[in-house]
Amino acid sequence: MDRPTVAIDRGPAATPGRHPDPGAVDVVADPGALPVRPGALGGLRLGEALGRLRPEDVPMALAGAHRALAVGGTLELAVATDGGDGRDAGGDPARPVEGTRWRPGALADLLVGAGFTVEALDRVPAGRPAPAGGDGDGPSPASPAPPGPGRLAARARRARSLPDTVGPGMRLLVCGLNPSLYAADAGVGFARPGNRFWPAALAAGIVTVDRSPDRALRDHGVGMTDLVKRATVAAAELTAEEYRAGLARVERLVRWLRPGALCVVGLAGWRAAVDRRARPGVQPEGLGGVPVYLMPSTSGLNARTPLGELADHLRAAARLADGG
Repeated sequence: MDRPTVAIDRGPAATPGRHPDPGAVDVVADPGALPVRPGALGGLRLGEALGRLRPEDVPMALAGAHRALAVGGTLELAVATDGGDGRDAGGDPARPVEGTRWRPGALADLLVGAGFTVEALDRVPAGRPAPAGGDGDGPSPASPAPPGPGRLAARARRARSLPDTVGPGMRLLVCGLNPSLYAADAGVGFARPGNRFWPAALAAGIVTVDRSPDRALRDHGVGMTDLVKRATVAAAELTAEEYRAGLARVERLVRWLRPGALCVVGLAGWRAAVDRRARPGVQPEGLGGVPVYLMPSTSGLNARTPLGELADHLRAAARLADGG
């Protein structure tokens, strides 16, 4: 069955490179809490909806878009840009929303973190219509673009992955190696039967609701991300290059949102990207100015590490986040 396309605040800025689908349904809703079941939509257009949010609230809005879209579904959006080519979000988060200007790299990072594959990211100078195209061959996020203020028109495709659940004021940011295919399809990190992350997190007292990343963030300031967003059957399929690129994205994320600490779950990624001799515990060098705690994998394949020990690691990570 064909899935519908929904437009929130639909307008010319929301449609990079093509006219709006006449069959699209206009909806007034919070992009982070769309009133549809998971995977119900084939397409989603966000006009000025993101521009009304604080920059640090955009990741959860994109997470909501990810959950509403079917795998392969298309997200189209537009935001104001400062014309710069840096990777940080432009503007002061405390300023009015209409004063916020995004840079291409920062928007690309958020889309990747939200579980999307970026197909086009075009800078449109003020007063100029969105570029023609729409066939996926637009410039990459690293491509040169005209200087000056204007809009960023993005098109991205919903990947078989998980979205980051992150936001301002995080106590602890938990970082897995990458989603399993099982977890990606379930929509919850560490969801595979036999994975002991959630039992350990409950035992450690850092969460109170099982398998709910949204509640972990909202109720306890515990965010979740992954070093690599590509879902696989097993983390052994990942390469050192993927880990290094993913760690660079996570570093930019923590520099921006400043969680109390970063807890990396699984030794392989940190060892591949940072220190091949790294041991569990507090790492001598943090990441992006944030302390790092490294702990063993919670996968059922790591049966030699008992549940109680995993809970102890999460308690230690929480103490580190609290300055202990």
